[in-house]
Amino acid sequence: MGEVELSCLAYAKMYLHASQFPRCSVNGLLLSSSAAGGAVCITDCVPLLHTHLSLAPITQLALTQVDVWCSQTQQRIVGYYQANACASDSSPTPCALKIAEKIFEQCNNAVLLMIDGEKMFPGCRVPPIVMYERKDARWALKDKHTIMLRQWEETCSIVNQLFSSGDQALLVDFDSHLDDITKDWTNQKLNAKIMELVSPANGNV
Repeated sequence: MGEVELSCLAYAKMYLHASQFPRCSVNGLLLSSSAAGGAVCITDCVPLLHTHLSLAPITQLALTQVDVWCSQTQQRIVGYYQANACASDSSPTPCALKIAEKIFEQCNNAVLLMIDGEKMFPGCRVPPIVMYERKDARWALKDKHTIMLRQWEETCSIVNQLFSSGDQALLVDFDSHLDDITKDWTNQKLNAKIMELVSPANGNV
């Protein structure tokens, strides 16, 4: 498997999701708007759950709805992310492996991304992520040199700006949507805010 590129939008939403529920395990789906084949470019993510991650019916409902939405927006599911409730534990759980396996059945270069809670602090010099790829019928650690998060310092600055302005409260996961269906799990308002900060007009690339 080749290189994986993680966009500022996808990283920022994962980080906000994990930060919004610091005492919970959270998970979500990684999306790409690029065609299959070649490097995997993770352009967005959909935050899913912060309770009952292993509850199969809710997970299946979420996967189905996201899959339909992706087909309508020319995107595809290319991976899965999870942050464990225990900050020192960034190992994939059986639940994470099971969902990643399901995604792999539809996308043969799918990735499994675990968030490293111990590195989730302002000014961290490296992205707090651990990535796995499917190799020889199992999920193996991916070579760090094949994982790219361009403009890391700028991305950190954008995440800090979102926290400073209280915009992390805009993030809606699928769990919250189930509690109140008026809440938008596609996070269009938050996406627009992040892209505004990413815009070259604001000095970021």
